Amino acid sequence: MLARDATPLKRTPFHALHVARGGKMVAFAGYEMPVQFPAGVLREHLHTRSAAGLFDVSHMGQLTLRAKTGKVEDAALALERLVPQDILAVAPGRQRYAQFTNNDGGILDDLMVANFGDHLFLVVNAACKAEDEAHLRAHLSDTCIIDSLSQRGLIALQGPKAESVLAKLGADVAAMRFMDTGPRKIGAFDCFVSRSGYTGEDGFEISVPAEQAEALVSLLLDNPDVLPIGLGARDSLRLEAGLCLYGHDLDTTTTPVEGALEWSVQKSRRSGGARAGGFPGAEKILSQFEKGASRRRVGLRAQGRAPVREGAVLFADSASSEPVGNVTSGGFGPSLNAPVAMGYLPTALAANGAQVFAEVRGQRLPLQVAAMPFVPNTYKR
Repeated sequence: MLARDATPLKRTPFHALHVARGGKMVAFAGYEMPVQFPAGVLREHLHTRSAAGLFDVSHMGQLTLRAKTGKVEDAALALERLVPQDILAVAPGRQRYAQFTNNDGGILDDLMVANFGDHLFLVVNAACKAEDEAHLRAHLSDTCIIDSLSQRGLIALQGPKAESVLAKLGADVAAMRFMDTGPRKIGAFDCFVSRSGYTGEDGFEISVPAEQAEALVSLLLDNPDVLPIGLGARDSLRLEAGLCLYGHDLDTTTTPVEGALEWSVQKSRRSGGARAGGFPGAEKILSQFEKGASRRRVGLRAQGRAPVREGAVLFADSASSEPVGNVTSGGFGPSLNAPVAMGYLPTALAANGAQVFAEVRGQRLPLQVAAMPFVPNTYKR
């Protein structure tokens, strides 16, 4: 299979398993990935909400960041030169959501940062991983050693039965809480396990050496509570959870404040904080914390049954000719049995309950600004 530019697509360690289980393979972020399995997107979505879904996310980038001094605190302070989050405060065995920002305050990528005791472990988005690694090397090579863990697979086990499934393999997971992370033994396999995910459900992300990856996944799929899940249900699950997809809901023109990600920037990095600023775009981002941003990411609920898709233009009323925003993610929410969407609106129109209109096939469909997540999350706190 080739990408649109005729470049051969990469394959994850689970490719043969996907094909054997009837996965419908498509091009995604330079990889050949399953969009769905024979069960279909709807069943895969609902199974994850009720039992346990297994996702191949090996296309994501896995990196380590080590300070040349050997001190993880120095690696954390170095990374703070590139992100607005307090990395120094991430305790060993914990992880934090972060964003790489540019000089205009826009988001280059969003990522997870884990403290493994003597180094940091980073997971970045598939489409950005080459640029992210280059960004780290360009700015942090003076103080840090950056390594790509390209020979590892990455899977996500998500849903209310994820803990019981993993616990049966001897993994010490029952004591883990949301955002706990670190090396764990799963069966005979030495893995990195975090209690996190991209569905809004309780669950785990598991990094495993590529040569052991298929054996581990086969072991998990032997459990009748576990179903393989493709990209289609992954997208509908994260949309219901109100989670951003980089390149759609976030990009280089969007600041963390505009993206409704203020919660991810700790007070210590904001104005008046102990280590305020010092990251790319700090002047603009911190100004928006103080004065507000002109636009904001919001949740949108359709008043009818027709899904409003990415790219739909938003208007303040049914007759206006001037757009006020756009939809960045949208589709049908199987858990809600109703359409849901996310998009950007002027801050003055972004209050929950406000009404706007989306233009879909020449018609103006009413939408209501709604709180997110659309489906309550079930993280184990």
